[in-house]
Amino acid sequence: MEILKYPSEVLRQKTLPVVDFDKNLKQFTDSMITTMLEGRGIGLAAPQVGTLLSVFVLQVEEGKPLVFVNPEIVGTSMETIAYEEGCLSIPGLYEEVVRPEAVQIQGFNVKGRRIKMECADLLARVFQHELDHLRGVLFIDYLNDMKRDRLLAQYQKNLKK
Repeated sequence: MEILKYPSEVLRQKTLPVVDFDKNLKQFTDSMITTMLEGRGIGLAAPQVGTLLSVFVLQVEEGKPLVFVNPEIVGTSMETIAYEEGCLSIPGLYEEVVRPEAVQIQGFNVKGRRIKMECADLLARVFQHELDHLRGVLFIDYLNDMKRDRLLAQYQKNLKK
C-alpha cells in the first residue's frame, strides 16, 4: 500500500463506519499493519492509504499490533501532556502537541467484537492521533498559525530536494 502524503485531499475527509466485518476487512487491516511497519510508524489510519473507512492500526510496544474499527473516545482525563508527534503522511515534521494524558475508548476488533479499554501515555496519544485521521484532522491542526506555517514551509522545502 502507498501512504498518501500531505496535502492529499483524502487526508482531510471524514470516514464512514465499517459495516462488513469480513475477510476483506481482515486482509485490508493486515496490509495496513505491514505498511505501517515498513514505514517505521506506530500508527496508520485508513485515509492515509486512500480508504475512507473508520479503521486504524497501531503498535506502540513490541507486542502484537492492534486494530480498531469504528473507534471512539468515551472519556478523557483532565490531565494533559505535551509530546512530540510526527506523521507518516507528513514525513520529516515533528512538533509538540498537547493532548489528554489518558482516554477511555471503545470500538470493535476486526472480527466485530466490542473493545473497551483505558489507555494512557503513548498508547493514548497514538489512539487520539489516529482517531483524528478518521475525522480529517492532522496533528498540525493543533499548532498555532505561526508554528504550522513554519513547519509547512519546511515540509515544502524538503519536498523539493
